[in-house]
Amino acid sequence: MDNVRITNTPYDDVFRTLLNDCSSLIIPVINEVFGEHYSGQEKIVFSPNEHFLNQQDGNEDERITDTSFKIEGKESKKYHLECQSSTDNSMLVRFFEYDTQIALDEGTIKGNILTVTLPHSAVLFLRHFASTPDTLKIRMVTPGGTVEYDVLVMKSQLYTLEEIFEKNLLLLIPFYIFSHETRFDEYERDQVKRKALQEEYEWIKNKLEELLNQGAVSEYTRCTIIDMSNKVLEHIAVKYDSVKEGVKAVMGGKVLEYEAKTIKREGIEEGIKGTVSILKNLGVPAQTILVKIQEQYNLSPEASKKYL
Repeated sequence: MDNVRITNTPYDDVFRTLLNDCSSLIIPVINEVFGEHYSGQEKIVFSPNEHFLNQQDGNEDERITDTSFKIEGKESKKYHLECQSSTDNSMLVRFFEYDTQIALDEGTIKGNILTVTLPHSAVLFLRHFASTPDTLKIRMVTPGGTVEYDVLVMKSQLYTLEEIFEKNLLLLIPFYIFSHETRFDEYERDQVKRKALQEEYEWIKNKLEELLNQGAVSEYTRCTIIDMSNKVLEHIAVKYDSVKEGVKAVMGGKVLEYEAKTIKREGIEEGIKGTVSILKNLGVPAQTILVKIQEQYNLSPEASKKYL
């Protein structure tokens, strides 16, 4: 059976890394996009991001969502977020495929009624233009009537650095460089303008340090934001060496792991392996083991698979 995998861009990978490894960054984004009022103490439960879609020829296409999850507070709500460097004509089709498959994954049959719940969906545009809509819409014409829902839009370039920190939208920091993309040629030629860009990143680094000292973010989250900022920079400014080196000189290179963090990680690794070994010996199905270690060790679906 042939599977077709949608190739991820480096920006997709950064987005997914931030959400999976620093899940606390999700809540402020959800509050901003959907007008929610989550406190940040709610439990986030990730869903598998691999979905197999049955095709007319009998094959299955494997599709990868950026992330889907539940937030469990006073009520449980499902969300589906995607990251796009810019809009494309097939995006709404993909959203519909993902949303319906996410709904089917947790659909329930009672008597002769199948109930499916579509997730609250949104897309983060890293670039936007005058033609980029503020809301996308999916309309389904069914024998029972027409149903439609919105896919909400977040445009990262509309947020100033002050707004990002005021609203705690730290997930946007690695993508902030997109707001300068059209001026890379100027920065490459003009040292004064390049210096102004570096000063902005110096301000970002200092603000992250302040949040760390206040206990608002962990050392791991701060380091991940810096690492992911550098990864985005490497790709978006691949032809602009002076821009890249200037910003990286401020933000720093790849953050080295502390010995204590390495020891802690290795201890957790051994604990997970031990749990998996015990469950396997008891004959517990692989999918059940995945769910158990995801819940016990707060792992994403992707991270848990390597232990089987």
